[in-house]
Amino acid sequence: MSFAIQHNRRIFTTQKYKEMAEVADKKKKKWKAKYDKDTYLNWYETMQRIRLFENRALQMYGQNKIRGFCHVYIGQEAIAGGMSSALRPEDAVITGYRQHGTAISRGISTKEAMAELFGKSTGINKGKGGSMHFFSKENRYFGGNGIVGATIPIGTGIALAEQYKKTDNIAVTMFGDGAARQGSLHESFNMAMTWKLPVLYICENNNYAMGTSVERTSNVHDIYKLGSAYDMPSEPVDGMDVEKVHEAIEKAVKHIRSGKGPYFLEIKTYRYKGHSVSDPATYRSRDEVNEYKEKDPIKQLESRILDGNIASKEEIKEIKDRLKKEIEEALEFAENSEYPDKSELYTDNYLQEDYPFIKD
Repeated sequence: MSFAIQHNRRIFTTQKYKEMAEVADKKKKKWKAKYDKDTYLNWYETMQRIRLFENRALQMYGQNKIRGFCHVYIGQEAIAGGMSSALRPEDAVITGYRQHGTAISRGISTKEAMAELFGKSTGINKGKGGSMHFFSKENRYFGGNGIVGATIPIGTGIALAEQYKKTDNIAVTMFGDGAARQGSLHESFNMAMTWKLPVLYICENNNYAMGTSVERTSNVHDIYKLGSAYDMPSEPVDGMDVEKVHEAIEKAVKHIRSGKGPYFLEIKTYRYKGHSVSDPATYRSRDEVNEYKEKDPIKQLESRILDGNIASKEEIKEIKDRLKKEIEEALEFAENSEYPDKSELYTDNYLQEDYPFIKD
């Protein structure tokens, strides 16, 4: 055998053993829990509750029991889950129209949420807000807003109010990747940094503004980089991993509460369904969707819980069964509730009771 052949075989063998060793090392490095059991199970429960709620909402829309616009949160649950554990109940949250999951994670009950989708008087907004406009003063939840980019200046204003009142609260201001191209973002970012407002900006980047990808609509594909124009601390986050979402928001919140001003997170996520229930999502391939489903935030968390012996299969099943029952009860509640009376058309519109321009 020639020296060259022996030399090449030796190199190949060395490389092969190195690769095998790397694979073995990866197997040894098992995932380790950073938090207690309650934290992981609370994340799991929050995310499962949202997923089950949204799946039933889709079914009810197909039966014409829910009408109008409807944008579901399926695939993005890790954001709501991680945010719920990193914030205080006193903190304010405002977001766009894909908001059922965010609202539920902030304390709005599934009964109130489902009844609102049905347009019933028992809904969180008495059936007058619909899918895009939940609101709860008690839960410091300022909506659901149907106008793209409108949440950014409103959330900035809420932060200004908190600063003026000298509270320790922050205003979480959420928007999608499409809203990142709105002028309201730049005006708000500039004001927030100039006045060091207690605001956390979160872009839920699910890759598509309605049906058009970020790559086709913006020269800046990494949206978090927009914050650098204002010297705003900004970073990307894996939005399919609830732990990473929690840690990023916790870090940002600590910065904001210390009086250093705003923070911007681009949380990269993915919606499995179309922009709304009427969108067939033909602008993306099945392979792309399946690739993201391999990273499903709920399945990923469930695997960690079981592999890390945090909870048993029986405990996971108990959570699933209990949540299924909760969603079915919410559905029954919505079905059996009454529609609002016609007189409700004129209530809750203006603070001034004798406002003269609302009706003859």
